[in-house]
Amino acid sequence: MQIDKNTIIEFLRQRGDDQRADQADQELPDQVDTDQDAGLLERFGLDPAELMSRFSGGRDLPGI
Repeated sequence: MQIDKNTIIEFLRQRGDDQRADQADQELPDQVDTDQDAGLLERFGLDPAELMSRFSGGRDLPGI
């Protein structure tokens, strides 16, 4: 699943993790592939399966 980097950064900021959000902004590609970039997402404390569940359905930030 492809997720826009800005969506992930906003998700991190919404949960109060500004430091990781800043780091993710520098390191993540513009379009994050939850399969290819799973290791990178995990470095930021993100579970790729949770992201896929949370961001599927075409909504930007469901559940926040």
